[in-house]
Amino acid sequence: MSTLRQSEIAGVGHYVPARVVTNADLTQLMDTTDEWIQERTGIRERRWFEEGKDTTANMAANAARKALEMAGLTPDDVQMIVFATLSPDYFFPGSGVLLQRELGIKATIPAFDVRNQCSGFVYALSMADQFVKTGMYDTVLVVGSEIHSSGLDISTRGRNVSVIFGDGAGAVILRPSTREGHGILSTHLHSQGEHAEELIVKEPGSNRNKRVEYVVTNELDMYPIMNGQNVFKHAVVRFPQVIKEALDQNGYQPQDLDMLIPHQANLRITQYVQQKMGLSDDKVYSNVQRYGNTTAASVPIALSEAVQEGRIKRGDLVCLAAFGSGFTWASALIKW
Repeated sequence: MSTLRQSEIAGVGHYVPARVVTNADLTQLMDTTDEWIQERTGIRERRWFEEGKDTTANMAANAARKALEMAGLTPDDVQMIVFATLSPDYFFPGSGVLLQRELGIKATIPAFDVRNQCSGFVYALSMADQFVKTGMYDTVLVVGSEIHSSGLDISTRGRNVSVIFGDGAGAVILRPSTREGHGILSTHLHSQGEHAEELIVKEPGSNRNKRVEYVVTNELDMYPIMNGQNVFKHAVVRFPQVIKEALDQNGYQPQDLDMLIPHQANLRITQYVQQKMGLSDDKVYSNVQRYGNTTAASVPIALSEAVQEGRIKRGDLVCLAAFGSGFTWASALIKW
């Protein structure tokens, strides 16, 4: 009977658009203030895509090339693509095949999209992990990439949501581990669909006979709707639960963690979780202040930056965790 392999992250990379949009910039577009935004979210600025330059797929390609370079690989070494996004370039096909094209991969490898919003990257990582564990593939590219800014209500009416989100992409390369006991130790995935409408973009849905006509006359349904209080209430419960689940399964305590990289939803949520878990500032990575909430891209962007800055070193115990629309939530525990 064959034993399962362990997979490890061999390379990381990220890309954010050049266009910086500060809170002061938003005050020119809606009735808000820098103080109001920072007090509620911790965000000071975010990146917005440049039309004609950035796409969901080519931002992912920029991040992927950096991850491949770190891993000492080329695009032709990739055997599968798992692409997490809620903002694909087209309604269909998914952005996974577009990324394959962007990278110039000629082999007819599998590529698929994961639509799990804020927890999408951790879900995608878990899926990729299974393929490497079983020996089906040796090199899997996992990405999270988002363009939010083109779909936000940039007005006073939409300010509660539109000040939060930003654009960007992050990527990792998953390979079989070359060091026993190192790599992805476990992943944990959950959902609670009864709360689906608490954070939602309703249209363009498929359950209308004339959906195009409906969207034209009901354009506000194209914008995100969020019950912020309820999302916060559930997030601060589910984050510690799913982190503890990963630690417990592998015989660790919160104090054993070297780095927690949570989904960058809101600095207030991160701070609450940090306090609940009893973690010091040097053990929690936050970049929401600079990028806002980039949904599926937030965890890989933060992971890439943490590695780049030397905050994560070989042998460190690292936890990735996310919570978001669905509701869905997830964690991954990694021995780096």
